[in-house]
Formats: sequence, C-alpha cells, structure tokens
Amino acid sequence: MHLRALRRLYSAATFGKTPKLVEVGHLDVPKVQGKYQSGQFFLHRIFGYRGVILFPWVARLFDRDAIFAKRDDDNNADSGSFRSEIYYQALIDVRDFPHIRVNPEAVTFLASQRESTLYSLPGLDYVGHEDVVPYCPSEKESLHHDLFDKFLEPNPNKSADVPFVARESLLSWQSKNHQWLQLTDVHRQITSGIRVTVTAFYMGCRQSQQGHSTYWWRYSIRIENMIGEQVQLRERHWSIYSLTGTMETVRGRGVVGQEPILTAKSPAFQYSSHVSLQASSGHMWGTFRMERQDGSTFDCRIPPFALEIREASSG
Repeated sequence: MHLRALRRLYSAATFGKTPKLVEVGHLDVPKVQGKYQSGQFFLHRIFGYRGVILFPWVARLFDRDAIFAKRDDDNNADSGSFRSEIYYQALIDVRDFPHIRVNPEAVTFLASQRESTLYSLPGLDYVGHEDVVPYCPSEKESLHHDLFDKFLEPNPNKSADVPFVARESLLSWQSKNHQWLQLTDVHRQITSGIRVTVTAFYMGCRQSQQGHSTYWWRYSIRIENMIGEQVQLRERHWSIYSLTGTMETVRGRGVVGQEPILTAKSPAFQYSSHVSLQASSGHMWGTFRMERQDGSTFDCRIPPFALEIREASSG
C-alpha cells in the first residue's frame, strides 16, 4: 500500500540549481519485519540518494554504547556482545553522485596475489535495514547505473511487490566475489553526540617477487552528527596494530582530502580508505578531532575493529 501523502519527492538532481519538486515515485511502507528483496528501489534515509537493492547480508553489530549500558546493568556483559542486523548491497543512481556525501567507489579488491591490478566498482554501497525507505519509481528509466541492466531484469510476475528481479549474472558475480563483498562485522560508538560506524573488508593478499606477502583491507566509515550542533572534522589519529607485534600511528588533516562539516541539515559523511599489513591480521582504532563553531575542539572515538581474513560464508 502506497503512502499517498508522500508521493511528491525532492529530486537530488536539482541540488545546486533552482529548487523545485519533481515526482520520482511513490513511497511505500517500510518493512518492520523481514528482508527487502533484490530489485527493491529505495531512498537512503540519511544521504537521500536513489538506489536499488542487490542482495542482503546478515552482520554482527557491535554497538559500544549498548554494550556499556548493558554492562551497567549486567556485570557479565562484555565487549564481545553483539546483535544481528540486516545490511544490503545496493547500487546508487549515478545521477545522485554529485549531490551526496558518500564515497561512491565503495567496493575495491585485488585481482590476484601476483597482479597489481586493483578493481574498483563505482556506485555500490552497504545500507542498513533502518536506512532503507522503499519506493516505486514513476520514471521510465528506473535507475541509472551501468550494472543495473546487467544484474537485474523485469520481474515476470507482474503482480509481485518488486518490478525487477536478480539475473543469473548477479548471482554468479556474488558467488565469485563473495569473499571481497561479504559484510560480517559492524562497529559503532557515540562520543559527545557524534556517532562513528566502521566496517572492514578483506581485499586480498599481494605477493612480491621475493615472496613477501602484503595483506590489504578496505574500511568504510560513517560519521553522524546526532545532536545538530555544527561541528567540523579537522584531524584523524589512527593506531594500527599488526599480528607481528608492530604498532603504527598515523595522524593527519581531515579524511580523504576533506574536512567535512556536519550540520542539522547535512548530518552525515561517509568515506572509504585502505590499509595494509605484513601479517594476516591486526586491529585498528583511533579518534577524530572535531571543532565546534566557537573554536573549541574535542575527540570522538573510532571504535576498535579487527583486520582479519575470513572464510566466505553465505549471507
């Protein structure tokens, strides 16, 4: 059943131009129970882009604030506590790329141990179930992305809830690249009203001609302003521990060449980066230095997360 009162949506394609309302579809009722299916169109609740779901993952969410709250009530609670949450691999509409605060090249992995080729797939994202606002597009071209027609096809069941379904090519691609795509653990923590969410993905191992192995991971970070007071990210400070026993400290201005401002109207920023170790596992943690409008600063914590090689399992 469609929510008629929410039929007219603000088009992300009009940002930076003369504002106007453009009808792009009809909002549906969000699912409280169960998963969304492949081919479900949605708006991202935080970033506002148009997308389509490819397939779901079941991840372990380590929420530090929930863990600490539970510890106050239960002395047996520990940092290993987690709950299962549904996340989705999704395509982002390329028309919205210039207007969203998300790094659109979210999926990268190495071709092989011997090759130096780094594959990068633009316009993919991992979306939490709570951030999916389902809708049915009214446009003839439902979503603009090079992989849309390759991965999805019209649903032969015209009465089905979703107008598109997965092609065999999507199922094959997921099976082949499962190890690099799999979302297993999500880490989250709030400091002074700023929530940092981290996910890490194993990218592969690269071997030199001398036989030395370098292991690579990609990590994605979302920073959210939960209080509305304007803050700006000024510095990052990382601690990286390797199984070999080495500790590396990295400090620098901003993230990915930017110093994003988080406000009530633009409360979130998301980016991806990479890290390498000479060992097959390690840990990362750190802080972001945030600056308020009055010039005062504070550090918000980046929750610790593991860098591990995981055997691929079904999502």
